[in-house]
Amino acid sequence: QVQLVESGGGLVQAGGSLRLSCAASGRTFSWYAMGWFRQTPGKEREFVAAISRSGGSTLYADSVKGRFSISRDNAKNTVYLQMNSLKPEDTAVYYCAAEDLGIVHRVKAEYDYWGQGTQVTVSS
Repeated sequence: QVQLVESGGGLVQAGGSLRLSCAASGRTFSWYAMGWFRQTPGKEREFVAAISRSGGSTLYADSVKGRFSISRDNAKNTVYLQMNSLKPEDTAVYYCAAEDLGIVHRVKAEYDYWGQGTQVTVSS
């Protein structure tokens, strides 16, 4: 089992940047593929980005491709989401998730462990 804690959210103006972090504890972090999702009130939690165990493979939602970058540091048990050129529609609670087969997925049901989320608000 793994525990996940997100940080780095906040309020930023449109066009600005934020970097989210997700610190893991418990079972060996490098065992898991990791993902970032986001959710706004009344909507389904949606896929943002995912990264393989080694970091060699990544996936992005079309809405964030070219603006967001996912990375991981297995020595620090942490996965990051660098968010640039932020837009008001990026406003959401962002969650990190771990997938214990090590397979990179877009589907939230494939992820086994979730953090509590961190709020990102982008003002226009």
